[in-house]
Amino acid sequence: MKGKVALAAGTAVVGAAAVARPVLDRVAGRIEARMNPVTPGPWPAPSEQALALHPTLRIADLHADSLLFGRDLTRRSSRGHVDVPRMQAGNVALQVFSMATKTPKHTNIEHNDDSTDDVLALALAKRWPPATWRSLTARVLHLAAQAERVEARSGGAFRLIRTRDDLAGYLAERAENPSLTAGMLSIEGAHALDDDPANVDVVFDAGVRMVSPSHFFDTVFGGSAHGMEQGGLTEVGREMVARMVAKGMVLDLAHASAATIDDALAIATRPVVASHTGVKGVCDNSRNLSDAHLQGIAATGGVVGIGFWDTASGGKEPEWIARSIAYAVERIGAEHVGLGSDWDGAVAVPFDAANLVILTEALLRVGLDEATIRLVMGENVLRVLGAVLPGA
Repeated sequence: MKGKVALAAGTAVVGAAAVARPVLDRVAGRIEARMNPVTPGPWPAPSEQALALHPTLRIADLHADSLLFGRDLTRRSSRGHVDVPRMQAGNVALQVFSMATKTPKHTNIEHNDDSTDDVLALALAKRWPPATWRSLTARVLHLAAQAERVEARSGGAFRLIRTRDDLAGYLAERAENPSLTAGMLSIEGAHALDDDPANVDVVFDAGVRMVSPSHFFDTVFGGSAHGMEQGGLTEVGREMVARMVAKGMVLDLAHASAATIDDALAIATRPVVASHTGVKGVCDNSRNLSDAHLQGIAATGGVVGIGFWDTASGGKEPEWIARSIAYAVERIGAEHVGLGSDWDGAVAVPFDAANLVILTEALLRVGLDEATIRLVMGENVLRVLGAVLPGA
């Protein structure tokens, strides 16, 4: 998530108890529409080759923040980027739904501290349970329960994946019924554990299967690429990683400082991911990964998820996403590159989940062959999850 969950802390939240819920929901909706736009094209129309290839793909995306805004994801919305009907329309087999539990005001990609909390404004405006006002782990549990309600209301169209057996069974069913969709839960920033590595067990029991050490500020677990100190993985962070490995959870290095990435790669015993990022070779900024870090993640057997917004990809057009993907493929091989959209992450993207065929077309235009496109669009992510997730 880019940050800036600026849910009108000075307007929608002040006096929230005295304002009718529909009014708050309308305000939240208008703000979300501004925060998560789709950049208008027109983009090149999909070719016959793209239109034929796209329905045959098993598409998996490593990062979306859609749960945060409280939309009914079983219904197609006119705002934001992801819901179950749009996943079905775009042939998305698996979407990782991440939970950002605290973001600073005036977020930037250079230096942030943890002294402010924009997500609290959203929690108040959306009337989250009082426990979420004080505990970040409680926010995880609240959002995870929201995902379970989506699963329950979907009539079987949407599944939550918790184990590799879940994944294998779901994919077998989807081969017979391509309208099925699935999600997996992740946490964006381990501060969500309320600074206690033992809470890995708590969030695991709630269905979380991926965690990153940091988000936009340094944590007790590890430094952020956008923090004040930007240090490495701490002893508490190493304990967190060990607990994650024992549970069968995926370590996510998106937003991590260079030192944290180095430390995590040095102790990695299984594939790791960078769920949503870019490459410095196309767009050189502190948000994106160096060639050395691309190679380090690939060496674990992991996957780098390329983001869809301009800070990650380098531009607002689909071709920039395709260029970044092609660059990563050239540097580390087709088997280690995937999608990390950051849909609904307070970013503008050139297409929503329903229109992913636009990316398939862009990848063909930059010269990737169909076998490579198949890997990048989802097979690599499915492979890593099948290798790391716990059994039944």
